[in-house]
Amino acid sequence: MKWFNADLHIHSVLSPCGDLGMSPQTIVDKLIEHKIDIFSITDHNSMKNFDTYYEKAVENNLICIMGIEVQTQEEIHLLAFFDSHEDGYAFSRELYDSLLPIQNDPEFFGDQVIIGVNDEILGFEEKALINSSIWSMDEAYAKVEEFNGFCYPAHEDASSFSIIAQLGFIPQHPNFQAIGISAKCNKEKLFTKYPNLKNYTLIRSSDAHYPQDIASGFSKFFINEPTVDEIKKACSGIDGRMIIS
Repeated sequence: MKWFNADLHIHSVLSPCGDLGMSPQTIVDKLIEHKIDIFSITDHNSMKNFDTYYEKAVENNLICIMGIEVQTQEEIHLLAFFDSHEDGYAFSRELYDSLLPIQNDPEFFGDQVIIGVNDEILGFEEKALINSSIWSMDEAYAKVEEFNGFCYPAHEDASSFSIIAQLGFIPQHPNFQAIGISAKCNKEKLFTKYPNLKNYTLIRSSDAHYPQDIASGFSKFFINEPTVDEIKKACSGIDGRMIIS
């Protein structure tokens, strides 16, 4: 086993809240600069840019795992990851179909750019991705499980779009193996405020929307190989695997 540095929450130019500077080359350059081994492009409710960033990662000997940020009907953000691209894309299609039929307003929300590997604009996503699915949190979690993925709540220390912010507590079900925290999260203060979070494995990520934020938060995984399955096992401490966040 070996250590891998991982930033598992990064937005591309497809996310309307993502800066237009979040191009494939820029993201890869920043990751290399900060010695990140594994990353995931987790755009809101869509994987339409995954292939581009995956190809750029392969060109630069980085590991890009398939990910997405789901917004549930409760306006809770969940991160979902898949080893199988076939499973991930199947999940993404069903999620896309579950979004409310609202068109994006680029002047208000920002452009949703579908980009090529050489930073060329291939098109624009017209459905509003900064919107909620009709799936509840439980339904979204079950869908991720159905497609053999790994799912956990994003930025649980945030004042919006986290489970605690939306519900006031973390329910016993679904039984999340991990909880996401933001780059600047002070874990001791978080545990003082929410003691039950000590029962979860914490995964720190940057949630980068701008180039300067890439790798501002990351986690270190001691695993056999850079896969979603190994990351999931590390969250449970299986056979000596571990995580430092």
